[in-house]
Amino acid sequence: MSDKRQRLKDDFSFYARNCLQIRTKDKGLQKLLLNSAQEYIHQQLEKQIKETGKVRAIILKGRQQGASTYVGGRFIHKTTHSKGVRAFILTHDGESTNALFEMTERYYDNLPSFVKPSASTANAKELHFGVLDSGYKIGTAGNKAVGRGQTLQYFHGSEVAFWMNASEHTKGIMQAVPDAPGTEVIWESTANGVGNFFHQQWKIAEKGLSEFIPIFVPWFWQHEYRKALPEGFKTTEDEDLLAKHYKLDKEQVYWRRIKVSELTTDGVDGEKAFKQEYPMNAAEAFQVSGGDGLITSNHCIKSRKEKVKPSGSYVVGVDPSRGGDRFAIVKRQGRYMFGMEAYKGEQCDSLGKNVAICKKILDKVDVVTGKAPDMMFVDYGAGADLVDRLHELGYKKRVKSVHFGSTPLNPEKYTNKRNEIWQELADWLVDESLPVQIPDDDEMQADLCASPYSYDSKDRRVLWSKDRIKDKYGFSPDYGDAAALTFAEPVRQDKAKKKLNYGKSNVV
Repeated sequence: MSDKRQRLKDDFSFYARNCLQIRTKDKGLQKLLLNSAQEYIHQQLEKQIKETGKVRAIILKGRQQGASTYVGGRFIHKTTHSKGVRAFILTHDGESTNALFEMTERYYDNLPSFVKPSASTANAKELHFGVLDSGYKIGTAGNKAVGRGQTLQYFHGSEVAFWMNASEHTKGIMQAVPDAPGTEVIWESTANGVGNFFHQQWKIAEKGLSEFIPIFVPWFWQHEYRKALPEGFKTTEDEDLLAKHYKLDKEQVYWRRIKVSELTTDGVDGEKAFKQEYPMNAAEAFQVSGGDGLITSNHCIKSRKEKVKPSGSYVVGVDPSRGGDRFAIVKRQGRYMFGMEAYKGEQCDSLGKNVAICKKILDKVDVVTGKAPDMMFVDYGAGADLVDRLHELGYKKRVKSVHFGSTPLNPEKYTNKRNEIWQELADWLVDESLPVQIPDDDEMQADLCASPYSYDSKDRRVLWSKDRIKDKYGFSPDYGDAAALTFAEPVRQDKAKKKLNYGKSNVV
């Protein structure tokens, strides 16, 4: 085999720009040159193959960023270079099925002869490469039995968030794809609200609780998502904020403005719709409350990028795990929030392990603050035994329990302690007089924005409970509660120079 033929087999990027053709909106047929989003997806998949021998990935992206085009080309490359393999693509509706098969046929029809195996068509949506005994098939989600009874090496789920019977489909598909080296399962979609299968699987992947890797593609990587500026164009304050923190040029800002305007129809909130269809980060795509929560994505964006010097009391919030949630920890010193930690499963499945986690923090002089915590606040609902044990070990002065359902300091304004401390957190975050810094992390933003509320008969704001959020949206805002716990009460910092007495014993 010549060097070029070998490279065409081994290097997909090289293969794409030399062998694959796509139809563009304005220039007709063009070679497939991977754009920024496609190149990033490719790098992540190839990295996973090197590490695990297979691909298991879930891709969250904006509209028309070329994810399906990339995966389709990737699977044509694999099925035309391997013997006895099958690729199956499942879309969310018939129109998309037709479009993706047309793209696949275009790929095949325009292949150079030296990389083009003979093909027969078994039906309208299938190609079979007889010499190789390989095949490429496209179907539409809807039938609960789809995928069952097959053996597949490559699977692409397109716009999974819009599938009917998504859970049943994926069960069948995962049974059809062997857990073997070289196999690939790729789910991709734009967001379609929260609580559905795609959102749940994305959250699980983000937490590292599945073999799927999360791959996020922001809209502003797309070169064509920009628009020539009209004369006299001026940005708003919010647009300036976005431009600063995401390094957008004015043509991108103007494109965003026009797109938001287009999406604002028939009572639809254009800003919220834009964030879902053209997200800047994963948390924004799945934002629970839109603009109706205590905290919105706009409240978080600036604080994620701020640089604030820590000062004052060093406080730790601990939200112990319950019902499979994370054991979440957040640290704060003044207007600087940092130190997100989460433990799950076997890491925190006993009192001894939980005590050890907290004790390590209490005993350690933190590199950020230059001291050990002045106070640790623990949610008593799931952490009663934890607090009691830490008190037994000598940490009574530096560990306090917080009863979320207890009476707040201001009962005329708040129904319970959880509502009160979340409002304190929100006021701290949105105060424009002083900058604050929070972890530059999508999960933190998602949890902070999971703050929908209603009003009671006394016109008091009532946050949704964690259980209600979890039931409706499929995740628990553990980092959000841990962050709110750092506002449980004012804390006097320990300015003593002497070594602190950290406890009676190292035994947990």
